[in-house]
Amino acid sequence: MAASKSAAPADIAKMSFEAALAELEEIVRQLESGEAELEKSIELYERGNLLKAHCEARLQSAQAKVEKITLSANGDVGAAPANIE
Repeated sequence: MAASKSAAPADIAKMSFEAALAELEEIVRQLESGEAELEKSIELYERGNLLKAHCEARLQSAQAKVEKITLSANGDVGAAPANIE
């Protein structure tokens, strides 16, 4: 069975948000510098897309957790959206 194109490789799936973001920043630096050859640039770009998606998923998960634990004024668990921006 082939993996879907949107599925992150196991090494990315295990990464913390901070580790994925640090690697993504390094990839952007390499691409912007023009140091990498064409084939390497394509590989970096593809990995960068996977890292970006992973970071977005981690942020959405964190936002959902924050919203879940937001307390209303009377102490009940509320569904008020968190203002993360």
